Amino acid sequence: MSGHSSYEFKNPVARWVDSRLPILTMIRAQGMEFPTPKNLNYWWTFGGILAVMMVIQIITGIVLVMHFTPEASMAFNSTEFIMRDVNYGWLLRYMHANGASMFFLAVYIHIFRGMYYGSHKAPREILWMLGVIILLVMMATSFMGYVLPWGQMSFWAAKVITNLFSAVPFFGETIVTWLWGGFSVDNATLQRFFSLHYLLPFVLVGLVVLHIWALHVPGNNNPTGVEVKSGQDTVAFHPYYTMKDLFAIVAFLVFYAAFVFFQPNLLGEPINYVPADPLVTPPHIVPEWYFLPYYAILRAIPDKLLGVIAMFASILILLALPWLDTSKVRSGTYRPIFRQFFWLLVLDSIVLGIVGANPPEGTWIIVGRIATFWYFAHFLIILPLVGLLETPRPLPSSISDAVLSKKKSQPQAAPGE
Repeated sequence: MSGHSSYEFKNPVARWVDSRLPILTMIRAQGMEFPTPKNLNYWWTFGGILAVMMVIQIITGIVLVMHFTPEASMAFNSTEFIMRDVNYGWLLRYMHANGASMFFLAVYIHIFRGMYYGSHKAPREILWMLGVIILLVMMATSFMGYVLPWGQMSFWAAKVITNLFSAVPFFGETIVTWLWGGFSVDNATLQRFFSLHYLLPFVLVGLVVLHIWALHVPGNNNPTGVEVKSGQDTVAFHPYYTMKDLFAIVAFLVFYAAFVFFQPNLLGEPINYVPADPLVTPPHIVPEWYFLPYYAILRAIPDKLLGVIAMFASILILLALPWLDTSKVRSGTYRPIFRQFFWLLVLDSIVLGIVGANPPEGTWIIVGRIATFWYFAHFLIILPLVGLLETPRPLPSSISDAVLSKKKSQPQAAPGE
């Protein structure tokens, strides 16, 4: 699927460069002529959206660092300085803060799309696993970035989350001391998190390059899940999908801009505009919205160590998904029973997010435990059994047959209508 371009550049400079460093040939083969299934829908555009959001986050982050002071007594004031005194500093910060939320929104849609259409199945297991690793690095990067403004919620979120590692037998206290850089969340903690928050995005870029490389070896999956037949089932990536991706990217950026310009603090916590105070504990400590389902899983289990294990297992279980999903059919389109359980999983994830945003008391505890049980049951019990017992619908022989059968099933307009 990776292909090889035989195109000869007409521009003498381009031809001279490419004969010595064939980077232009690689770009043309992998970015323009790359054979892509002709039935990809708009759910596939979130890969391009994620690439754009990553670039926005890196650029805004680099500029913000030029004005930020990673020192405990100055971090909050330097953040306010960026907002009030740096030219367009408010815009940079709001773009960066809301960009993180948009990044996670797009990546969750990207992951659920992959689960629905079976993009984790052979021969794309490494591609899927790299995607899960990218998610983990994103989470670490985002958490460390959330601490940097050194507001009340930033400080206490850092204290609560890092203190979870104290549940690790024998080495827990040592790990926490190392994370803190001392015996409390203080200046050393802030500087460590700042250093890693600046470094990890470049690690993320490297992982994304590997992810794209792993994609271009077997090629794209598609909504039918059947293997493509070269020529009749594919089109060149450019201009067909570059234009489609561009339209989706612009639409997503409009959605993103609505938050940046009209509701920049909607997804944040007002208490984070209060300087960090180690002596005043907020009444309700919550992470950012994209961590809330995992936070709910953590709190659903009374034992601290088991809660931490369950929280990390809820992410790491995705690494085993290619083997937990036992069905031979990739696409959920042809799996009626799986499709129902898939949407229940989506609903369950939303419920976990709502539970994580509320105090762990009363009915919320019961709902959180039921939703946590269902989450793990989906992967460990339901998915393997459905794959073995379900009778899928008949698969089309090719992408072209699937497209043509849809056209035939649509009612035709009478002449003159």
